[in-house]
Amino acid sequence: MKGLSFSSRKIEFLSYLLIWAFVFSVPYFSERSSGHINWNEVTKNWMHVFGYLVIFLVNVYILVPKLLLKKKYLHYFVSASVLIILVVAINLNVPSGKPPKNDSPTGISNSMTSPVHEARMQKPPIMAFADNLIICILLVGAGTTIKLMSKWLSEEKLRKDTEKEQLKTNLALLRHQVSPHFFMNTLNNIHSLIEMDAEKAQDAVERLSTLMRYLLYDSAQNTIELKKEIEFINSFVSLMQLRHSEEVEVTVLIPDQIPDIKIPPMLFISLLENAFKHGVSYPLKSYIYFELQIHENTLVCIIKNSKHKTVASRYDEYPGIGLENIKKSLNLLYEQDYKLDISDKENEFEVNLTIPV
Repeated sequence: MKGLSFSSRKIEFLSYLLIWAFVFSVPYFSERSSGHINWNEVTKNWMHVFGYLVIFLVNVYILVPKLLLKKKYLHYFVSASVLIILVVAINLNVPSGKPPKNDSPTGISNSMTSPVHEARMQKPPIMAFADNLIICILLVGAGTTIKLMSKWLSEEKLRKDTEKEQLKTNLALLRHQVSPHFFMNTLNNIHSLIEMDAEKAQDAVERLSTLMRYLLYDSAQNTIELKKEIEFINSFVSLMQLRHSEEVEVTVLIPDQIPDIKIPPMLFISLLENAFKHGVSYPLKSYIYFELQIHENTLVCIIKNSKHKTVASRYDEYPGIGLENIKKSLNLLYEQDYKLDISDKENEFEVNLTIPV
């Protein structure tokens, strides 16, 4: 973030340098265009420009940071006014250039040395004062605007960087919320199997060790291969089937050809876990349906579960990973670049999730 801030200040400085280099070059090229460079006139014009440069730099690098940005508005207004009056007074005492010489051999003024031209070259003091005052005020306003804009851009970059770091932290916390909840449910499943079928319980422990390795190592990464995520889902479903009776019909449809793409880990497990949580009723016929559709630029996950009156159907009606936390995860990962459709029917709950790949 410091590198970005330094870059912004560097760009601001280079902008000032280019602008004032151009301004200082105008008197020189103006004289050069006439075919003869009068360095005396160029120097006098540069003295005027230098006064404008001083007020610009003092305002941008001293008055704005030290006073205006610290909300010392009265001090800033007084200081800027004094600076403007001072520079105007100095410029008025610097000759703006001598009238063109009368080079006519007859002594008659040509068009460039006419009385009208001399009158224009020698403005009344009040008009000269007004001109200098307007220029100084415009310079102060322009410098203040540029400085405030530069500060706003720097703060905006800093805010976005901080926001990104916060999003990463929040996402990590959400993932850690998933893991203990899933682990607790799985241990309950194994506990139930120990007395019913020791061999299945042993198999479940082996499957659990595989899942825990995934949770400890793979899920800590920002992205993971889709193939590994599918392996995790298959292991999870198999582990859940060990506990549930044959009355629960579980369907898993996954394409045979899995492309070499990466997705955030544990993206679908919360939805699938909720389906098992709410879609299974032991006395009644229940079903769980999980399908992945892989398209060219999107990945679609469809999860359906049976819905019974004896089982809470809304995700947020039990402690753990509810629908709001799932939405938070998706917002952190994809912002608005995803689609989550939820259909809460009388006898079925369906979730369709579409993400870019």
